[in-house]
Amino acid sequence: MNDSSVEVIAIIPARGGSKGVPRKNLLKVGGYPLVARAIRSCQAAGNIDQVWVSTDDDEIATLAKSFGASVIFRPSELSNDGASSESALLHALDELKGQGISPKVVAFIQATSPFIAPSSLGQAVRKVLNKEFDVVFSAFETFAFIWKDSENGIEGANHDASFRPRRQDRDAHFQETGAFYVMDAAGFTERKFRFFGKVGIETVAQDQAIEIDTPDELAVAQLLAPVFDAERLPKGAVRALVMDFDGVHTDDTVTVDSNGIEAVQVSRSDGMGIGLLRKAGLPMLIISKETNNVVQARAKKLQIEALNGIDDKLTELTKWCSAKGISFEDVLYVGNDINDVECLQSVGWPVVPADANPEVIPMAKIVLKCNGGRGAVREVANLILSSLN
Repeated sequence: MNDSSVEVIAIIPARGGSKGVPRKNLLKVGGYPLVARAIRSCQAAGNIDQVWVSTDDDEIATLAKSFGASVIFRPSELSNDGASSESALLHALDELKGQGISPKVVAFIQATSPFIAPSSLGQAVRKVLNKEFDVVFSAFETFAFIWKDSENGIEGANHDASFRPRRQDRDAHFQETGAFYVMDAAGFTERKFRFFGKVGIETVAQDQAIEIDTPDELAVAQLLAPVFDAERLPKGAVRALVMDFDGVHTDDTVTVDSNGIEAVQVSRSDGMGIGLLRKAGLPMLIISKETNNVVQARAKKLQIEALNGIDDKLTELTKWCSAKGISFEDVLYVGNDINDVECLQSVGWPVVPADANPEVIPMAKIVLKCNGGRGAVREVANLILSSLN
């Protein structure tokens, strides 16, 4: 029986193999795997009834389900480098038809575009639902002078090279981003290609129209994510704060006197932030690999719990959360280096200081503006306090 309540579905093809960037659909940008970012954009669009991930990979399937998407497993012959995206979409629609799901509109989403604005996607869906267009795809406006090679050398492709008009005197062109293609489902099933009938454009911001096909493009996206995402804490999102010590409470440096006694420098502003969180009743913990008693001394001053000399931070974090009855999803963890990786990957709110090791920055949902020992903890405190009000 056809489920008429499902008007719009999104399909995200996400196979396990990739030559340019191995396992790229699982790599993180702004703290989320690429396929998860695509799922979240669809869920936030406001008019997509179901989100489906088409994959050949068990790990991707498990991840997709954990973020609220449904999964369609596609055969190997539709999962190699030579298989088209259209073939994966047609397979998915055929599988869904067998389940009684025949949508009016299908949104083809590419996880390799990490900055899909839900508002833009939602608007594209509305245009197709309202039958303004048969297909609407994402593109950005450009006034660039495009050139092409020819027998006589390079010549203008979209302009007369003998005349140089001002920008305001030129017509805009539109460059496809590859992020999304929203289509009339019946028309796509009949034509079997993403462009048919009356085609429209949903214009998106050029600076966010990044498509990841190379390691360099992945690196750029990871650096830009904290700027574009600008994610802040939803109300009540954090129930506990856990922190590394060196590089978070300190600037990751140490002074040593002639007797070999070490000392670190901390921020009074950070201490004030911890004090405000303590008054708000937030459970807090410092977990540090450092064996120096300075960790315990600082924790005593701040009146919070601390564990130092810890090599396996995740095990201690697990024990502490279990004793407190707190889910990992409700924990904000601040770390700055590779020994924080497991904790950053496990909690709901991974956060790093501005000067964190570049290897851990891609794992963060929030990259702070302040450096470790220079206001990073106070910045975190302000974020959490804002979410408590």
